[in-house]
Amino acid sequence: MALIKRLLLAAAIAASLGSIATPAVAAVDIVVEIAPPPVRVERVPPPRYGYVWVPGHWNWNGRRYVWARGVWVAERPGYRYAHPRWEERDGRWYMSRGRWMRGDRDRDGVPDRRDRDGDGVPNRDDRRPDDPRRY
Repeated sequence: MALIKRLLLAAAIAASLGSIATPAVAAVDIVVEIAPPPVRVERVPPPRYGYVWVPGHWNWNGRRYVWARGVWVAERPGYRYAHPRWEERDGRWYMSRGRWMRGDRDRDGVPDRRDRDGDGVPNRDDRRPDDPRRY
Protein backbone atom coordinates (compact mmCIF):
# COMPACT_ATOMS: atom_id res chain seq x y z
CA MET A 1 0.00 0.00 0.00
CA ALA A 2 2.82 2.42 0.84
CA LEU A 3 4.47 1.60 -2.49
CA ILE A 4 1.29 2.56 -4.40
CA LYS A 5 1.07 5.86 -2.51
CA ARG A 6 4.69 6.65 -3.35
CA LEU A 7 4.15 5.80 -7.02
CA LEU A 8 1.03 7.99 -7.17
CA LEU A 9 2.86 10.85 -5.47
CA ALA A 10 5.82 10.51 -7.86
CA ALA A 11 3.46 10.43 -10.87
CA ALA A 12 1.64 13.55 -9.64
CA ILE A 13 4.91 15.42 -9.16
CA ALA A 14 6.21 14.34 -12.56
CA ALA A 15 2.95 15.40 -14.24
CA SER A 16 3.01 18.82 -12.60
CA LEU A 17 6.66 19.39 -13.57
CA GLY A 18 5.97 18.26 -17.10
CA SER A 19 3.19 20.80 -17.49
CA ILE A 20 5.44 23.59 -16.24
CA ALA A 21 8.37 22.64 -18.44
CA THR A 22 6.47 22.60 -21.73
CA PRO A 23 5.76 26.14 -22.91
CA ALA A 24 2.77 26.92 -25.07
CA VAL A 25 3.63 27.40 -28.74
CA ALA A 26 2.71 30.95 -29.74
CA ALA A 27 3.28 30.68 -33.46
CA VAL A 28 2.96 27.73 -35.79
CA ASP A 29 5.00 27.56 -38.97
CA ILE A 30 2.74 27.37 -42.00
CA VAL A 31 3.97 25.36 -44.97
CA VAL A 32 1.78 25.03 -48.05
CA GLU A 33 2.41 23.37 -51.40
CA ILE A 34 0.09 25.75 -53.29
CA ALA A 35 1.30 29.26 -54.14
CA PRO A 36 -0.72 32.12 -52.62
CA PRO A 37 -2.91 34.17 -54.97
CA PRO A 38 -1.64 37.58 -56.10
CA VAL A 39 -1.74 40.24 -53.39
CA ARG A 40 -4.86 42.38 -53.53
CA VAL A 41 -4.58 46.11 -54.04
CA GLU A 42 -5.73 47.97 -50.94
CA ARG A 43 -6.28 51.64 -50.35
CA VAL A 44 -3.83 52.66 -47.65
CA PRO A 45 -5.44 55.12 -45.24
CA PRO A 46 -3.64 58.34 -44.26
CA PRO A 47 -0.87 57.93 -41.65
CA ARG A 48 -1.84 57.77 -37.97
CA TYR A 49 0.52 59.10 -35.33
CA GLY A 50 1.84 56.29 -33.12
CA TYR A 51 0.70 53.49 -35.44
CA VAL A 52 2.20 51.36 -38.21
CA TRP A 53 0.17 50.16 -41.20
CA VAL A 54 0.26 46.39 -41.72
CA PRO A 55 -0.86 45.72 -45.31
CA GLY A 56 -3.33 42.98 -46.15
CA HIS A 57 -1.98 39.52 -46.86
CA TRP A 58 -3.09 35.97 -47.56
CA ASN A 59 -3.48 33.59 -44.60
CA TRP A 60 -3.89 29.81 -44.79
CA ASN A 61 -6.85 28.38 -42.86
CA GLY A 62 -5.87 24.72 -43.30
CA ARG A 63 -7.74 24.19 -46.57
CA ARG A 64 -7.41 27.37 -48.59
CA TYR A 65 -6.08 30.91 -48.62
CA VAL A 66 -8.18 33.64 -46.99
CA TRP A 67 -7.52 37.37 -47.26
CA ALA A 68 -6.63 39.30 -44.08
CA ARG A 69 -7.32 43.01 -44.53
CA GLY A 70 -4.71 45.61 -43.61
CA VAL A 71 -4.80 47.03 -40.08
CA TRP A 72 -3.14 49.67 -37.93
CA VAL A 73 -0.99 48.35 -35.06
CA ALA A 74 0.35 50.46 -32.21
CA GLU A 75 3.96 51.50 -32.75
CA ARG A 76 6.70 50.19 -30.43
CA PRO A 77 9.53 52.69 -29.97
CA GLY A 78 12.93 51.18 -30.78
CA TYR A 79 11.42 48.39 -32.86
CA ARG A 80 10.48 47.93 -36.49
CA TYR A 81 7.64 45.85 -37.82
CA ALA A 82 8.44 42.98 -40.21
CA HIS A 83 5.34 42.52 -42.36
CA PRO A 84 3.83 39.07 -42.94
CA ARG A 85 5.01 37.47 -46.17
CA TRP A 86 5.13 34.19 -48.07
CA GLU A 87 8.44 32.75 -49.30
CA GLU A 88 8.92 29.88 -51.73
CA ARG A 89 11.60 27.29 -50.92
CA ASP A 90 12.01 24.05 -52.83
CA GLY A 91 8.49 24.15 -54.25
CA ARG A 92 6.80 24.82 -50.90
CA TRP A 93 5.46 28.10 -49.55
CA TYR A 94 6.43 29.21 -46.04
CA MET A 95 4.69 32.02 -44.17
CA SER A 96 6.67 34.45 -42.04
CA ARG A 97 4.18 36.02 -39.67
CA GLY A 98 4.33 39.72 -38.91
CA ARG A 99 6.37 40.54 -35.82
CA TRP A 100 8.22 43.31 -34.03
CA MET A 101 11.99 43.23 -34.34
CA ARG A 102 14.64 45.21 -32.49
CA GLY A 103 15.06 48.33 -34.48
CA ASP A 104 17.54 50.98 -35.33
CA ARG A 105 16.81 53.62 -32.68
CA ASP A 106 19.43 56.09 -33.88
CA ARG A 107 18.52 55.46 -37.55
CA ASP A 108 22.13 54.96 -38.64
CA GLY A 109 21.41 51.77 -40.57
CA VAL A 110 23.06 49.54 -37.95
CA PRO A 111 20.89 47.46 -35.56
CA ASP A 112 21.18 48.62 -31.95
CA ARG A 113 22.76 45.40 -30.67
CA ARG A 114 25.83 45.87 -32.84
CA ASP A 115 28.87 48.03 -32.14
CA ARG A 116 29.27 50.56 -34.96
CA ASP A 117 32.61 52.03 -33.90
CA GLY A 118 34.17 48.86 -32.46
CA ASP A 119 34.80 50.21 -28.95
CA GLY A 120 33.14 47.26 -27.21
CA VAL A 121 30.00 49.19 -26.22
CA PRO A 122 26.78 48.25 -28.08
CA ASN A 123 25.23 51.12 -30.04
CA ARG A 124 22.19 51.26 -27.76
CA ASP A 125 24.42 51.96 -24.72
CA ASP A 126 27.16 54.04 -26.37
CA ARG A 127 26.96 57.76 -25.49
CA ARG A 128 29.63 58.61 -28.09
CA PRO A 129 29.20 55.99 -30.84
CA ASP A 130 31.46 57.78 -33.30
CA ASP A 131 34.25 58.92 -30.96
CA PRO A 132 37.35 59.45 -33.15
CA ARG A 133 39.64 59.19 -30.09
CA ARG A 134 38.57 55.67 -29.12
CA TYR A 135 41.40 53.29 -28.27
